[in-house]
Amino acid sequence: MGLDTPQRLAVDALLDDPKTRIIVCCGAGGVGKTTTAAALGVRAAERGRKVVVLTIDPARRLAQSMGIDSLDNTPRRVEGVDGDGGELHAMMLDMKRTFDEIVEAHADRERARAILANPFYQSLSAGFAGTQEYMAMEKLGQLRAKDDWDLIVVDTPPSRSALDFLDAPKRLGSFLDGKFIRVLMAPAKVGGRAGMKFLNVGMSMMTGTLSKLMGASLLKDVQTFVAAMDTMFGGFRTRADATFRLLQAPGTAFLVVAAPEPDALREAAYFVERLAAESMPLAGLVLNRVHGSDARQLSAERALAAAENLEEGGIVDQEPGKAGLRDATDDGSPAVDDVDGDAESHAEDVDSAEHAGHARDAEGTDSTGPGDADAVTAGLLRLHAERMQVIAREQRTRDRFTSLHPEVAVAEVAALPGDVHDLAGLRAIGERLAAGVPAGA
Repeated sequence: MGLDTPQRLAVDALLDDPKTRIIVCCGAGGVGKTTTAAALGVRAAERGRKVVVLTIDPARRLAQSMGIDSLDNTPRRVEGVDGDGGELHAMMLDMKRTFDEIVEAHADRERARAILANPFYQSLSAGFAGTQEYMAMEKLGQLRAKDDWDLIVVDTPPSRSALDFLDAPKRLGSFLDGKFIRVLMAPAKVGGRAGMKFLNVGMSMMTGTLSKLMGASLLKDVQTFVAAMDTMFGGFRTRADATFRLLQAPGTAFLVVAAPEPDALREAAYFVERLAAESMPLAGLVLNRVHGSDARQLSAERALAAAENLEEGGIVDQEPGKAGLRDATDDGSPAVDDVDGDAESHAEDVDSAEHAGHARDAEGTDSTGPGDADAVTAGLLRLHAERMQVIAREQRTRDRFTSLHPEVAVAEVAALPGDVHDLAGLRAIGERLAAGVPAGA
C-alpha cells in the first residue's frame, strides 16, 4: 500500500442498507461503469434486495452478460440470480420511447398523436443534444415513483464528459420549459417581413442539431409543436428539477468509477468536486482493473538483475538438468543471491517454469536444453518486473488522487484475465468490489 492509504469502501454495507434506494455509477467512458453497475445489481439481488439496473449503454454488454437476448425500455427479470427473496431486473434506456411515453402520459390521445407525428418533435426526441441524459433522468424518476424496486442502479450515459449527466437535464429542461420555443413562436403572431426578421434573429441563437432543421416548413412545424405542447412545457422543467433533488436525497449514493490511469482519475477528481458542489452524496470511488501480484516481495529491480544473471553465460554453470550459480568464493558462499531460491519463494510463475524444465530433462527430452530453461526463466523474471512496474505506476497515480481527496473511500477491483460475459463473471466482479483490494495486494 502507498503512503496515502485511503479508507476502504464498504460495498456490501452500502448494498445491504435499506435506506440506499439509488446507486448512480458515473465516470469517464471506457472505465467499466456498465460492468460495475451490473455486478452491483447481481450482488445486491443475491443478498436479498429487489433490484433494477438501468443502463444507457448502446453496446448491449449488460444484456449479454445477464443472459438476456435484448434489453428495451421495460424492465426484464434476470433468471439465474438467486437470493433470499431478492430479484434482479434490467433495462436499457430507449430515449425516444421514453420521450414518447411522457407525451402520451401528459396529453390527450388526439394531441399526443399530433405531437408524435410532428417532424420537429421527431428530430428533437431522436437526437437533440442532451436528450439522452435528460431521458435517463426522466426514466430514473419514473422507476422511483413506481416503488416496485427497493434499489435502482443507474449506469450513466457514455458521454464525452461524465458531467453531462448532471448538466444536460438542466439545459434541455430550460429549452423545453417554453421560454426559448416561445421566441420561435413569436413570428407567427407578428407576421409579415417583421416577423421573418424576428425569426431570423431567433434562429441565429440555435446551434447543433436544431440548426439542421432550417427549411421552408420549419416555422409551421414549430408552430404545430408549440401549440400541441403548450400545456406540457412547465412539466418538463418541473420533473427535471424533482429528479435533480432526488439525486441529492440521502437515499442516493454516487459511485465514481475510474481506471488507475492519469486521465481517468483526473476526470474522477473533477467529478468528486462537482458532486460536492451540487451537494450530492458520494459513496466512494471504484478503481477498476487494478493489477496486483502474489509475488510482491520480488521487486522489479531484483527480478531484472536475476534475469540478467541468467542471460550472462559467464556467471552461470551449465550442468545437466539444472542451471546453478557459480561459487564466487573459496568457502562455497555464493557471490549473488540464489536466483532459483528467490523465484521459488516469491514468484510462482518462475518456479513453475523451472520445474517444467527439470521435468523435461528428467524425462530425457532433447528439445529443451539447459540454456532454454535459463531463457524461459529469465523471460518470466522480466515479465514479473514489467508487472511490478505497472503496479508501482498505478500506485503512484492512485496516491495522487488520494492526497487530493483523502475523504473519498476507495474499492480497488482486480483486473480479470478476460472480458465479463456472463453472471459468473459479474459475481466475480462483485466479490472483488466487496473485498475492496486487488489480488495480491
